[in-house]
Amino acid sequence: MDFSLHPDQIALRQAIRELAEKEIRPHIQAWDEAQTWPASALEALAAMGCMGILLPPEWGGAGMSCLDYVLILEELARVDPSVALIVAAHNSLCSQHIFLAGNAEQKQRWLPRLASGEWIGCWSLTEPQAGSDAGGTRSRAVRRGADWVLNGGKTFTTNGGHAQLCVAMALTAEGRGKHGISAFAIEQGTPGFRVGRKENKLGMRASDTVEVIFEDCQLPGGALLGVEGEGFIDALRVLDGGRIGIAALSVGLAQGAYEAARGYARERRQFGRAIAEFQAIQWKLADLATEIEAARWLTWHAAWRKDQGLPVTRHSAFAKLAASETAVRAGNECVQIFGGYGFVKDYPAEKFYRDAKLCTLGEGTSEIQRLIIAREILKETAV
Repeated sequence: MDFSLHPDQIALRQAIRELAEKEIRPHIQAWDEAQTWPASALEALAAMGCMGILLPPEWGGAGMSCLDYVLILEELARVDPSVALIVAAHNSLCSQHIFLAGNAEQKQRWLPRLASGEWIGCWSLTEPQAGSDAGGTRSRAVRRGADWVLNGGKTFTTNGGHAQLCVAMALTAEGRGKHGISAFAIEQGTPGFRVGRKENKLGMRASDTVEVIFEDCQLPGGALLGVEGEGFIDALRVLDGGRIGIAALSVGLAQGAYEAARGYARERRQFGRAIAEFQAIQWKLADLATEIEAARWLTWHAAWRKDQGLPVTRHSAFAKLAASETAVRAGNECVQIFGGYGFVKDYPAEKFYRDAKLCTLGEGTSEIQRLIIAREILKETAV
């Protein structure tokens, strides 16, 4: 494996970094305080193909690789993880589910709009009683002639308040467990579909997280994505790729926190010298730099495997676990190095600290990643 970036990838990373510095950094604090949807940044990203990163050109996408996707998310999260989260949920969850499970008509109807950024997508799996155990889904869809009627509700839907298209899972057959859950694509404005409460979150506050509610939601037969009863199985495939995205976001967040801490340590003076000259601070920075590099390589390896068409379940879990836990440590050490100023909103440390925790929760908690890894490694035959 050679992870040397080719010139196009180097140029892509630089272009995203410049966009993030120009279009995102000046607004971070205001967006966070007001929980403002970053429309201007998303428009700029859409113009660069970043709302259809993984989709092929025939569906309006940019046709980039998974490693390209990782580079984009790293650079966005380095500046504002909220924006990276919006892009990740749109690309690797909603759009990818339609790409992986949709038929040609569904792809033609929805993917070009999503890829261009004209439409924002969201993906609804979690319910109040079905979080880590998403197989316990209680939302129900029943046939009515050729159509479906959907009832239930979902929590923690990223992008849900601004999305024109929602992919949601619902039970369609009792007694079949995970093989009784189907996926549906629901357009904004569909009768019986509405957005509920917007969550007031600790971090990632420019990314909206909402309830979505289905009350006798009338869906045409063409809203069913993939094979009836296999929606949850398709969701697991989607999550394998989605975890690579959260890993990349985590690496970018950790990098941003590390750079902020390193810069401050060089400037802050105590006892007559910069605190970067003290071994206690040097060791914190050294540990962070090492952990971030390790998490980055795990993430790039998972992306490389996905680009090669190789299984990624274990490797995306490796990457997501390591990178998300590293992001939390980076946020914590960033505050510690900033000292009292790390607790003040005029400085970047406290936001990285708040944003980081979601990385260990979304798209499978750290505990779930360990269960996945354990299941995968225990399949191995002893040598």
